[in-house]
Amino acid sequence: MVLKTVDASTFITSFLRQCGGSAVIDGGLATELERHGADLNDPLWSAKCLISSPHLIRRVHLDYLEAGANIIISASYQATLQGFEAKGLSKEEGETLLKKSVNIACEARYLYNERATKGSWDNSADGITPQPHPILVAASIGSYGAYLADGSEYSGIYGDNITLETLKDFHRRRVQVLADSGADLIAFETIPNKMEAKAYAELLEEEAIKIPSWFSFSSKDGINVVSGDSIEECALIADSCEKVIGVGINCTPPRYILGLIKSVRRVTTKPILIYPNSGETYDAGRKEWVPSTGVTDVDFVSHVGKWQEAGASLIGGCCRTTPNTTRAISKALSIRKSDDTV
Repeated sequence: MVLKTVDASTFITSFLRQCGGSAVIDGGLATELERHGADLNDPLWSAKCLISSPHLIRRVHLDYLEAGANIIISASYQATLQGFEAKGLSKEEGETLLKKSVNIACEARYLYNERATKGSWDNSADGITPQPHPILVAASIGSYGAYLADGSEYSGIYGDNITLETLKDFHRRRVQVLADSGADLIAFETIPNKMEAKAYAELLEEEAIKIPSWFSFSSKDGINVVSGDSIEECALIADSCEKVIGVGINCTPPRYILGLIKSVRRVTTKPILIYPNSGETYDAGRKEWVPSTGVTDVDFVSHVGKWQEAGASLIGGCCRTTPNTTRAISKALSIRKSDDTV
C-alpha cells in the first residue's frame, strides 16, 4: 500500500477510515527475536538479524500480523550505515541491508495476505482464523543515541560537540535509502530531544522525501521527553512539518501515556500514536531490562479505552510487549468499534 503521491493528511485519514477509525501498531521486536532464539548481544541489536537470521524477523512480523497489527515496523531501528561500517561492511552493503529490513516486512505482509485470503493457517493462538485487513509497513529510524549503544537514547544527552548539523549529516543517507525502499511511511522512533526532532523535520524538507512520516518521542516523567525538553515543544516541531502524519509517544511506561496524550493534543490536530513499553526499566550499563513495574497484557490493555478517548488513534506496544499484547489491543479496539456502531 505505497501511496507516494497522496497528500500526507489524506494518506492517514484514508488508512484510519479503512481500519474503522483506529489502527493497531505492532509490539516489541528484539525480545520476540530472542524468544525465537536470536542472540542480540551486539551493538547492532535487532539489526544484527538482518545479517544472521532474516527469517526470524519475518517470523516475528507474521506473528504480529496474525495478532491483528495494522502497522508493522521494520528491523532498522538500530541499523545505521555507520554501525554496519563498524562491522566491516561497505556503504553499499549497508544500504542493501537497510532496504532488506523493509523488504522482509513487505514479504511478511504478502505472506499474511496470501494465507488470510486462502484461509491456510493450521492453527492460531486464539482459535480464530486471521482475516485480511489493512496493513502498512513503516521503516524505523532510531536516534543517534541508539547508534551509540551507550544508553544515551534514554537520556537524549549527546554532549556539546553534537549539533543540529551533526545529526542531519548522520541521518541523511539512511533517510534517503529508507524513503526509497518500498515502505509506506518512515517511523522516527524514541526521539529523545528537541534538536533531533528538528533535524528530522529539516531533513524531510531538504531531501524532498515523498513518503509520509511519524514522530514518536519517549518520556520518563510523563511531562517532558527524556532529555528534559518539553513534550509540547517537541510535538510542535512535528506539527509544523507537512510531511509528518502523526505525532506520539513510544518506549514509555503505560502510566505516563494518558497525560502525554493530553499534552500532545494541546498543540496538534494530527493523529496521535502511542506504543508504550511494558513499564519495565532498561539498565543501560548492564544492557538488559530489569523487572520492576512491568504490567501484564490485561493491565496494559485496560488503559486502551482511556488512551483512545483522550485522542490516540494508533495504538500498539514497544519494548517487552508481545503478540499477545497486540492481540489484546486489537480485540479491545474491535469491541469499541462495535459499540460505536450500535
